[in-house]
Amino acid sequence: MTYRTCMLFVFLAATGGWFLPALAEAPTDRVVALTGFSWDRVPLCIHFGKRSTDLTDAELDFLATHAGLITLEKGHGASVYGSTEAGIANTARRLKARNPKVKVLFYFNAFINWPGYDAFKTYRDEWTLRDRNGKIVYKSARASRPDPSQPAFREWWSNVVADELKNAPLDGVFIDALPQALVPSLARTVGKQKAEAIVAGLREMIALTKRKIGDDKIVLANGTRGTDFREILDWEGIDGVMIEHFAEFSSDTPEAILADMETLSIAAEKGKFVVLKGWPGFTWLDTDMMKRPYAELATLARERITFPLACFLVSAQPGSYFCYSWGYTDRHGTLEAYPELEHPLGPPVGDVQRSGTTFRREFRHASVFVDVKTKEARINWK
Repeated sequence: MTYRTCMLFVFLAATGGWFLPALAEAPTDRVVALTGFSWDRVPLCIHFGKRSTDLTDAELDFLATHAGLITLEKGHGASVYGSTEAGIANTARRLKARNPKVKVLFYFNAFINWPGYDAFKTYRDEWTLRDRNGKIVYKSARASRPDPSQPAFREWWSNVVADELKNAPLDGVFIDALPQALVPSLARTVGKQKAEAIVAGLREMIALTKRKIGDDKIVLANGTRGTDFREILDWEGIDGVMIEHFAEFSSDTPEAILADMETLSIAAEKGKFVVLKGWPGFTWLDTDMMKRPYAELATLARERITFPLACFLVSAQPGSYFCYSWGYTDRHGTLEAYPELEHPLGPPVGDVQRSGTTFRREFRHASVFVDVKTKEARINWK
């Protein structure tokens, strides 16, 4: 962030005045071209995997016509095509046949060894992270953590991504779990020196990956949370970040919501983009909610989209994308048609207006109001 913009945010905090820097100040031309961003409708990212069966033609048609950016998750298509790589590659080919402009990303976790990838046939056991006592560090019962401080692992991991992008019409990679390497608990598990080496290794691994896949491919990383982990925006090779927990989990206070909204403009000043992940007030982890019929959950999600979408719209910069569901599979609302995302939007008209915790913004085809404190929101489509 420039000194001028930093002072602007200090002034805003003190006065409750204007909120975001003017769009023209942000060096976003590159990310607009890279991501295929457009103001025509709400710029939509769909992030999901379908693991049990193949995508239908209707589902492929929906994806190709509704999303500008698609991340295909771990396990996608693996039960049908034999591996995550094959499943993602097949879907990418069929999506591109329908819409060559859609951007499709390959999911690969940087700090969790999720199974289901053919690549793990060449993974070496000595690359697995161990704690102070020499025991393997696990994320879950079925997934250990790798050790990115090892150069050989970094070379292998970056080659997996580069090879997948060569073998399929993919536009980049979604790199998950970076914040899990930045939390203090890691140092308690592996020691301070090792934890620092892991972070340094991740930074080098991402930069190495970007060099291998090229500047015309997208590197989207998860991500930032409030003011936490914003240093990721300065890592070499990263084009954009996801804000995964927007107004959900432990990020639902007005302060956390405002910080996440601010991250969109901070990223834009750095020439980066943000995917803001909204939630309908429940997630796939809510066991009681998941017992309800899918149709009921989808109805609730349609009813509750206005607040996270309004927050996105008053904060959006060129290159920003909105993502909305209650989880990451086809059973979590990722393939639902939300009426609010169907309307023409058009570019912003004028600057964002702020008064305390309320924001207003005009678009060519919409007027947006949101109060971050009360969570009242309105979008009037023109």
